[in-house]
Amino acid sequence: MAKRIILRTGEALVEGALDYLCAEPEIVIGELDGPVGTALATLLGDQVKGHTKVFAILNSDMQVKPVTLMVSKVTVSDSRYTNILMGTVQAAIAHGVLDAVRAGDIPKKKADDLGIIYSVWLDPSILKVPKGKVDHAGLFAVHREATAKVIKKAMGGEPGIDWLLKNQDKIEHYFHQQGLEGNI
Repeated sequence: MAKRIILRTGEALVEGALDYLCAEPEIVIGELDGPVGTALATLLGDQVKGHTKVFAILNSDMQVKPVTLMVSKVTVSDSRYTNILMGTVQAAIAHGVLDAVRAGDIPKKKADDLGIIYSVWLDPSILKVPKGKVDHAGLFAVHREATAKVIKKAMGGEPGIDWLLKNQDKIEHYFHQQGLEGNI
């Protein structure tokens, strides 16, 4: 029997060549018969206008495993944004989850037993890109990479506490520095 995975967390950042090509997922992952499963079911049943929760799918009728529930960090109010989020980004996340299984970051034997709650951020500035000019291939690649990265970090407990303690004073939060300079 594989070791139980009660609850793990992760955060990652992947940036692409264009300003809106950025993914910064935050996840929790754990057993479906534990707190993550309860939270996943509760979130799915508690739909809120502008923050609809949906499963990561390869395509309609093709949900990935482990079951992955996408929760938008941005209030969705534009159909174009919805189509990109629930199209290119949703597919990218699904592929990234399967990449993590293939890489062994999620044990294949646990794929039916785990759930992922995936807080997804799609830069709202994508709506400023003229119709037909969105780099869907770039967007797909960034979100797929970020998904595999965040799962690897969560399952590996990264960053570890020793690394954090050693590097605490070397890491400067981007917005903290902007705030100090009066840019915010």
